[in-house]
Amino acid sequence: MGKKDFSMIPKGTAGIEDRMSVLCDSGVNSGKLTPNEFVAVTSTNAVKIFNIYPRKGSISVGADANIVLWDANGSRIISAKIHHQNVGFNIFEGHTIKGIALHTLSQSKMVWTNGELRPLRGAGKNIKRPAYGSTFDTMHKKTAVNEPQAVHRTK
Repeated sequence: MGKKDFSMIPKGTAGIEDRMSVLCDSGVNSGKLTPNEFVAVTSTNAVKIFNIYPRKGSISVGADANIVLWDANGSRIISAKIHHQNVGFNIFEGHTIKGIALHTLSQSKMVWTNGELRPLRGAGKNIKRPAYGSTFDTMHKKTAVNEPQAVHRTK
């Protein structure tokens, strides 16, 4: 679809609701990721790149982190019949996953608990962020360190 008409290209795929659980199951439970790496990959790294760390992505005084409490032993079968997406299929359909989100707190309010979504209309906020934060400084330093260096030899 969309080869001759760009407007007909499919708009992505369903399954975003389950991606963190799938990553927990296939990453942490397989031993490929530690729980700390899972948090970094799914949360902390992004807020650092967007230059809003430690305001977001940190559980500390003055921070405004969203907190997800995981049940490492909890499991469920992924199904389009029970997900919250407005689509009738799921790319992970039928997979049994171990490691599920039990509760999510956002702005000190429970927005997800035991499979129940509790959206808060109007609760979203625009977070101002300065351009070129400390992550970019680190990237420039790493680039400089990895630059090829000439090897001077005497004959």
